[in-house]
Amino acid sequence: MYNRNDKGDNQKKDFGRKPDRQKKDFSSKYDRHKNDNNDREEREFRERDDLIIGRNAIREALKAARPAECLMVQRGERKGSVSPIVAQCIEMKIPVKEVDGKKLDFMCGHSNHQGVILIAAAKEYSTLEDIFANAEEKGEAPFIIICDGLEDPHNLGAVIRSAEAAGAHGVVIPSRRSTGLGYTVGKSSAGALEYMPVARVTNINSAIEEIKKRGVWVYAADMDGKPYYETDMSGAAAIIVGSEGKGVSRLVRENADVIVSIPMKGQINSLNASVAASILMFEVSKTRK
Repeated sequence: MYNRNDKGDNQKKDFGRKPDRQKKDFSSKYDRHKNDNNDREEREFRERDDLIIGRNAIREALKAARPAECLMVQRGERKGSVSPIVAQCIEMKIPVKEVDGKKLDFMCGHSNHQGVILIAAAKEYSTLEDIFANAEEKGEAPFIIICDGLEDPHNLGAVIRSAEAAGAHGVVIPSRRSTGLGYTVGKSSAGALEYMPVARVTNINSAIEEIKKRGVWVYAADMDGKPYYETDMSGAAAIIVGSEGKGVSRLVRENADVIVSIPMKGQINSLNASVAASILMFEVSKTRK
């Protein structure tokens, strides 16, 4: 247990000199470029090994308790044999998303998906207990990163990469309104995911309360806060980074101990979420021995 009380509060003219030129048609070039992009994205999906396609394959994966990011169900396909699959995912706290059938066709290269695709997690999720055990095993004060609704998997992967480099003991993400540990997150983390425990929690505020009970000071990143370099972030610390568009949500912000900001000197008043998180992580890392 760590003591939280150690800190305070236009028309061209025709001169007849040149024959009429036929107007160039760039549409075919554009269409070709667009088709190339689609083909590349489709190849990337086919190369993924985290897509479990079809009802029988998904049932077996769930039976084997395969860690999963989410179940994608074609709109209008929740009846029949899909219904128990959906129910089991809900019971296992695996998010269920209804999507257009064309998206499922694209994702699986137009294979017969039977209206469902399960996206397996790139790694098994950890728990808050695992994160604290990681800190205890290293003999260090807990250092935790809390992601409040990051939806871009590239950003989450970058946060995990920076967290591992800065010496954090774990990352916490919510089970809903957030990206999970899919293929892109693992790839964007450049291998760091293999070493970084990531806990997925049902209620982010309840997780923050639990973290605070264990003597950890919680710092939320917000533009209206105190400059981070004027804040004592030593000791047991947790950093909250908000979503790409809305930042830290109101309730989560109110649940933090301290609000810190990264002062901007230019015309742009905010940073990419993973960049902001990295700055704060290494500020905390600087204070640790």
